[in-house]
Amino acid sequence: MAKKEHVSETQATQMLRKHHIAFSEHPYPYEEHGGTAVSARALGVPEHAVVKTLVMQDEGGKPLIVLMHGDCKVSTKNLARAIGCKAVEPCKPEVAQRHSGYQVGGTSPFGTRKALPVYVEESILALETIYINGGRRGYLVALAPRVLLELLAATPVQCALAD
Repeated sequence: MAKKEHVSETQATQMLRKHHIAFSEHPYPYEEHGGTAVSARALGVPEHAVVKTLVMQDEGGKPLIVLMHGDCKVSTKNLARAIGCKAVEPCKPEVAQRHSGYQVGGTSPFGTRKALPVYVEESILALETIYINGGRRGYLVALAPRVLLELLAATPVQCALAD
């Protein structure tokens, strides 16, 4: 049997352990600008089950997190409508890092520097298992999607666009 690769703790895994959340760790070789296609291929899972964590902001510059299927894009127009804002846009990488405390490419919705409102594409909640960033580049954790509701109080929205 292959030796399990040890992965050091992150803010995300500390939060999951503290709340007794069952998860499995999945390190993979990170590729700059590879996105969810690389992690899905490396782990042998459908890209639809890999959830990306996107740090965005509303028209007033207030940050928020959107969780989206790896093989979909966010309709910022539909998201803004769903959350009662005029407009939503992605944060610049340095701004996203300042809000979340995570390096872009390693952003997890768990254990962020500041408590941010979290919105999850509704269809993610229907999956059996999701693979989401564990707080470091090249590191996903697999868990039940209900954790997003229980631990993050994520608000379900419909804002997915096929990639």
